[in-house]
Amino acid sequence: MCRLPPDIPWPEPPDDGSLFSATSSGASSAGTERSLVCRPELAPSGGRIESGWRALTVSGPLDVDLVGVLADLTTPLARSGISVFVLSTFDTDHVLVRDEDVDQAVDALAAAGHIVSRD
Repeated sequence: MCRLPPDIPWPEPPDDGSLFSATSSGASSAGTERSLVCRPELAPSGGRIESGWRALTVSGPLDVDLVGVLADLTTPLARSGISVFVLSTFDTDHVLVRDEDVDQAVDALAAAGHIVSRD
């Protein structure tokens, strides 16, 4: 994931179906915030890059009216001291955790009753 300054253009999404999300928001105290989640080699230079994150993706599609999906996922992770970066699309949710926390995250989610598969 990375934060891009406003003068750096968005990269093109990959054709391979890997996770890619470009988000722009005026919510930052420093002006427009631009966040990009993609494979590290696709991140443009000049941004603040935070590498070493893995996505745990909820099997979907999920109905947009479902309540508590993210709370059910992030609560056991928070109790285990695992930092998350959450990304949602229209049909599903992605919870990103640091590479070194993946095994602990999978264990915490499984202990909370979630079925976790590794692809």
